[in-house]
Amino acid sequence: MSDQTLTDELHEAERRLQAAQLAGDVEELDRLLHERLVFTGPPDGACVTGAKPLDLHNHRSRTQVMTEVVQEDLTVLVEGRTGVTCFLGRLAGTFAGEPFAGRMRYTRTWVHDDGYGWRVLAAHAGPA
Repeated sequence: MSDQTLTDELHEAERRLQAAQLAGDVEELDRLLHERLVFTGPPDGACVTGAKPLDLHNHRSRTQVMTEVVQEDLTVLVEGRTGVTCFLGRLAGTFAGEPFAGRMRYTRTWVHDDGYGWRVLAAHAGPA
């Protein structure tokens, strides 16, 4: 597969991820998140290994509800079967009933395989 095809597919995977977060689409999130997902970010900067089940639970139970995911900028880099996306945008919603809103930067590391396509292996988030 060409680098351009993989880059185009990674752009599409990032778009699907954002749409799934906004819709609370647990099935799509399950497809896009790697089983070994690691997440570092708010509220305390902790590095959470095995973050996929928690993320899916938060969306399934409506503990986390996104009402806004607006991409302002996106940088995409592909090297072999590894990709990185740098998202800058506005997010809003509720977490455990408490509203949140802000401008955030996400750096996501993606891996590609023929069975799943692009999946997020690691993500880091922080205020922008």
